[in-house]
Amino acid sequence: MNIKYDILWMQHAIKLAQHAESIGEVPVGAVIVKDNKIVAEGWNQPISGNDPTAHAEVIALRAAAKELENYRVIDTTLYVTLEPCAMCAGALIHARVKRVVFGATDPRTGAAGSVFDILNTKKLNHAVEVEQGVLEQDCAQLLKQFFKKKRK
Repeated sequence: MNIKYDILWMQHAIKLAQHAESIGEVPVGAVIVKDNKIVAEGWNQPISGNDPTAHAEVIALRAAAKELENYRVIDTTLYVTLEPCAMCAGALIHARVKRVVFGATDPRTGAAGSVFDILNTKKLNHAVEVEQGVLEQDCAQLLKQFFKKKRK
């Protein structure tokens, strides 16, 4: 895909992350796109939903599967403001997402190259194309400001 669209959809994911922050969640947003149209979106909701699996990516995957009426969301791209964790990476593989574009890396739990490289391992039956660093500073700044406020 072209970088212009990657930036456009990541900006949308950032807006979703800002929404997550506004409801007291860690600011992570995700949008799933197919044929350059939004299929689904999500933002972090584990705190408000008392659900440890309610990461932005999982929320978006659930909505995309319903929208596409298929548990496989083939030929889609997921844009997410933070590198997916191991749980989300596994879900993305099972859903057969074609491509993941993320902003900020996660040096503690990232599973798209930082700590683990689940999305690209040859040991699984599906590999996901990964593009990292799209609007990285904007995405990282959201998280830094959130945690700085939390520590005060």
